[in-house]
Amino acid sequence: MSDTDGFDTPDYSNHPILKRPGFAAFRHRDYRLYFISRATAVFAVDLTSATLFFQLWRITGNPLVYSAGGLLMFIPMLALFPICGLAADKFPRTRIMFGCANLQLICLAGLIYLTNINAAFPWFIPIILGLAVARAFQMPAQQAIVPVLVPAKHLANAIAWQSTGFQTARVIGWGTSGFLMAAGEALGMFEQIAYMTAFGILVVTAIVTYLIKAKAQIISKDPFNFTTVSAGIRFSFTRPVILGSIGLDLFSVLLGSAKALMPIFVTDVLFIEKIYYGFLQGSLVTGSLLCMLALTQSPIRRLAGKKLFAAVVIFGLGTIIFGLSTNFWISMAALFLVGAGDSVSIFVRNSILQPITPDDMRGRVNAVNSLFINASNEMGDAESGAVAYLFGPVGAVVIGGVGTIVVALSFVKIFPQLWNVDSLDPDDLVAKYRDVSPKPSAAQT
Repeated sequence: MSDTDGFDTPDYSNHPILKRPGFAAFRHRDYRLYFISRATAVFAVDLTSATLFFQLWRITGNPLVYSAGGLLMFIPMLALFPICGLAADKFPRTRIMFGCANLQLICLAGLIYLTNINAAFPWFIPIILGLAVARAFQMPAQQAIVPVLVPAKHLANAIAWQSTGFQTARVIGWGTSGFLMAAGEALGMFEQIAYMTAFGILVVTAIVTYLIKAKAQIISKDPFNFTTVSAGIRFSFTRPVILGSIGLDLFSVLLGSAKALMPIFVTDVLFIEKIYYGFLQGSLVTGSLLCMLALTQSPIRRLAGKKLFAAVVIFGLGTIIFGLSTNFWISMAALFLVGAGDSVSIFVRNSILQPITPDDMRGRVNAVNSLFINASNEMGDAESGAVAYLFGPVGAVVIGGVGTIVVALSFVKIFPQLWNVDSLDPDDLVAKYRDVSPKPSAAQT
């Protein structure tokens, strides 16, 4: 059976699952391989991160090690994002993803060695920087490759499943770290077991990534200079629907992030056992995961801009309710709303960003998007801590939630183009919001 846009796929009309519209993206071999590649990569990275930060806390006994680790992970992203984006446009993205998986394998081998010799914290710094460099190059390539793996009519389904796989892998990655902690402590080698598990998973990532044979990527032929490196920034800042969507996400997460303060709420606000901390985190991720699963089966088709702003308001309201709650179950429900609102925001933002951006610029534009995402996460935690120091944890979370709603209402006025986005059909988005002037520097591979 010949699919649209030059994608050839077998006839799945009799397949019990793939014949359903909600699983359309998986009809394409390269997307199936990509889904496995990204999910296993996220699982391995989160398992490594959870283990590494636990290990550094054990070694130093100083809570500032978390700030140091976060800073070391963010600095390469900030410094390298223009180069990483251009690399994803000038070289095959599958090769970049394959190279990043191998760099992470080298870093994990280093972590296993340092753990075996009981190394001090400074020896871990080059490993953390290596993992950060791999992530900096990996994220734009992973995000930019999706539109060339499926035809345009299946892109929304592919984006929804991409985010679903990401959230599922995160849940399993962090959950596995807890299981291995319990099992490994009895043997006195928790970190070694966790790192070896992550190493094995990343081997699968590398193999599956190598098998992706996507040929549709358009390779940029632009020379390497300041103009081409900064092209992603200019493209994003001259398209109000792109700038508005990534800016809305930046400020909502920056102001409304309550993750960093959850341990304080467990002990000093809700007065519950520390074991329930995992349930609070799980409720947040579950809200996001279930909502994204719903979007794989019933994607947003109309009034996308208005639903994006509504999702951000729900995110802010959930944050306020969590901040004011002194009841564990209400707090759980509030965090579920926060996760659900965040997932809708992610879906709409990616559904707008990917089709509008020409393929030979997707790496650079996605590098900008990745920088905004990482900045909001890292700076959001720092902002929460600073405001909590001044106004207490409850005040910090409530102020953040109110600020998120104020930003959403302000962005309606600042970016009316984003508010008025209706259909997420890729052809409609390209016709309305992409500059369709020809780009002579692009060449089909």
